[in-house]
Amino acid sequence: MTDTAPIRPEEEFDHVTVSDYLVGHLPELFASDVVSFDQFPGGAANLTYRAYCRDGTEYVLRRAPLGDVTAGGHDMAREYQVLSRLWREFPLAPRAFHYCADPYIMGKPFFVIERRRGNVVRRSWPSSLENDLQKQENVAVSLVDALADLHAVDPGSVDLSTLGRPDGFVERQIAGWTRRWHAAATRPVPEMDAVSELLGRHDWRSQRVAILHNDYKLDNTMVGDDGALVAVFDWDMATLGDPLVDLGTLLAYWAQPGDPTYRVFGANAVAIGDVMPKSAVRQRYAIRSGLDLQDIGFYESLALFRIAVIIEQIYARYVAGQTSDPRFAEFESLAPLLASAAIEMLARNG
Repeated sequence: MTDTAPIRPEEEFDHVTVSDYLVGHLPELFASDVVSFDQFPGGAANLTYRAYCRDGTEYVLRRAPLGDVTAGGHDMAREYQVLSRLWREFPLAPRAFHYCADPYIMGKPFFVIERRRGNVVRRSWPSSLENDLQKQENVAVSLVDALADLHAVDPGSVDLSTLGRPDGFVERQIAGWTRRWHAAATRPVPEMDAVSELLGRHDWRSQRVAILHNDYKLDNTMVGDDGALVAVFDWDMATLGDPLVDLGTLLAYWAQPGDPTYRVFGANAVAIGDVMPKSAVRQRYAIRSGLDLQDIGFYESLALFRIAVIIEQIYARYVAGQTSDPRFAEFESLAPLLASAAIEMLARNG
């Protein structure tokens, strides 16, 4: 079964121009005279295409979506910077070979990376994993271990010491997402204001400066038929900062039946909490990383706050009539739900 599809009409580009560019600039990769293209249809943000030749050569092209993009988002130059270097110490990062800054070629800047093969797990387990609990456990274990291994990489060893500003990283996150909330909010949500205030009071002390993926979750990875990870994708927000921010994000998205947030995350992901509960995730990461997780509830609450803001930004577009997708009408209740879950978690962590 193929994992590609014909290119969506609204996301097309000039095939001849891109083919000529690749053959002319990357003859060591594209020895054929003609390169063909199709699209990886998954995901909803950056666009990913397959570039392939008659001789079996295959690479991946990654491009930001057309139209205006949020400042700091869909940063192809940043993602190329990370993936052109990180693979040397973190093999799950696909290697990037070339960056094209000229928007004329493909409509937006893009880069070329290696092709990985496997399954992206979203709403359901792929057929190779759906009836095998051991393979599903392999997914969960591999996901946690890979995050700890990423955080063990010395940024200097892969020439990424200037990727971000780790001092005050968490405090800037709280302030930035609070500003975005006030800009997007369609009505007063006292719970969101309470979460912002409580997070701002916490004494954030990072134990280590690490390379952060900054959106680490199951559906940003690819797994093999045995359940082990074969790749981690979507590095356009990668930076340097407190590694527990990444773990908090992973825990927030970890779809666990019985959690107050399962209504949000369980509808869009497999119930991986049935395979490995969050308590086991925390324990395994702590052992592998050597980090103290006493304050992890604060980091998961920060992630819930951030996700609530993102959901509200989408809902605000619906309220403003910028999209008519009826699914977004249901988003009105989600920010209060996530904020309430964050408040409950913060209360438990004192």
